[in-house]
Amino acid sequence: MKPEIVYRKDVEHLVNTFYSKIRTDELLGPIFNNQIPENNWPAHLQNLADFWETNLFGTPKFKGNPTQAHVNVDKKINHTISQVHFGKWLQLWFETIDENFSGDNAQRAKNSARKMSTGQFMAIWINRPENLKQ
Repeated sequence: MKPEIVYRKDVEHLVNTFYSKIRTDELLGPIFNNQIPENNWPAHLQNLADFWETNLFGTPKFKGNPTQAHVNVDKKINHTISQVHFGKWLQLWFETIDENFSGDNAQRAKNSARKMSTGQFMAIWINRPENLKQ
């Protein structure tokens, strides 16, 4: 039986394991690695752990605006983020959870990621120049 996601250390393990996959992924790695300098990764991973700790446990730690960050990245890479990118992100997220955890919070993390990926992609799409004119 795999452990449940119960503590901050579990969230950190999930986030660190997941983003190590992201950084080496053929599709997603170039986007993430070009946007986040190597020396910024430790702080970024802590921020992401704060995000997921807030999301899963209701602990008010995360401060930031992920939607604006995603819109900004899409703009920097000439509005090329697609649903395929979010699909791959979800695949790796689910894979990482399934390899490491079980239980209610593991399922909650999957459900939250599914909803967030849809919301983030829609925010990117409506903020593209061709859609702002309408």
